[in-house]
Amino acid sequence: MKLGIIGLPQSGKTTIFNALTRGDRPVGQHGVSGGGRFEVQTAVVSVPDSRVDTLSAMFQPRKTIYAQVTYADIAGLEASAEKSSFSGPLLNQLAAMDGFLHVARVFENPSVPHPLGSVDARRDLESVDGELLLNDMLAVERKLERLADEHKKGIVKDKGLHAQEAALFARLQAALGAEQPLRALDLTPAEEKLLSSYQLLTRKPILLVLNVGDDQPAAPALPGYDQPRSGVVALRGKLEMEIAQLPADEAAEFLREYGIAEPSLNRMIRLSYDLLGLESFFTVGEDEVRAWTVRRGATAPEAAGEIHTDLQKGFIRAEVASYTQLVEAGSYAELKARGRLRLEGKDYVVQDGDILNIRFSPPAK
Repeated sequence: MKLGIIGLPQSGKTTIFNALTRGDRPVGQHGVSGGGRFEVQTAVVSVPDSRVDTLSAMFQPRKTIYAQVTYADIAGLEASAEKSSFSGPLLNQLAAMDGFLHVARVFENPSVPHPLGSVDARRDLESVDGELLLNDMLAVERKLERLADEHKKGIVKDKGLHAQEAALFARLQAALGAEQPLRALDLTPAEEKLLSSYQLLTRKPILLVLNVGDDQPAAPALPGYDQPRSGVVALRGKLEMEIAQLPADEAAEFLREYGIAEPSLNRMIRLSYDLLGLESFFTVGEDEVRAWTVRRGATAPEAAGEIHTDLQKGFIRAEVASYTQLVEAGSYAELKARGRLRLEGKDYVVQDGDILNIRFSPPAK
């Protein structure tokens, strides 16, 4: 999972990046070097999961491996009265993300002037949203022009597919023209498949992060942002960044002092998983306890493929245990004695927290 952190200058993007990654990257920099090259900063973070800790304590493996998420601090979005398409390098970075954390400034700080002269979270969000919409509109219009050109020249190879694409992209154009992000559209699996090769920015899930001040009691309400595949969370970015850089025992004390139930990292990853439609399953043993990430609705062979492609190709059955039932039983042997281990076939849909042991036929050499 790769999430891009976006937002206007001075919104606190890098502060949020440091809070999530326990990093110490200097804040207040635009991140654009000479010649317009973007110095996108990335960090890979282990996903905190108490279930992994419990399984590791139970099996005492040589290695314990958590699921991972990559965060990218992406510079280059600017507030402008004149809308223009993104540069090639910036568009490539945005297109490579699975989703976005869109940081909007809510905190007041006279020593850090807002580029637009005042703090207005809704205005800032709409500014960036407008840029994303514009770039999608340009991409959709180019596709419609190509389809029309193919029809005019009589070079359509598959008329059925051509008609489906024309209808779908006309629908996308209408939504974007009404300033509706594409993530809000209810698409069929066939339409989703047609769009799979198009990295449309407003189709990607987005979590709006309201960066509030340390002493602010609450973030402003944002009616209209309760759209599908999107969410809103308020975060005391500067405070969370400072806590993230402390030793574990000191961090726990600060969290208690400020009434923060858990570090931002935990909450943000949970929300990100939910928005992206992801879940975790586990493999266990003396050698390794490991968490794996799959999309919700993935079948057992697809989950096996996350472990190794050979397991998916030669999949026979999956031995499945419930994490909750395993913990209640206290051991794998006791779980088996209770008749709680199940053998599932190719159609089995993996559930969050499943523990899988894949039975497969090795490929012929």
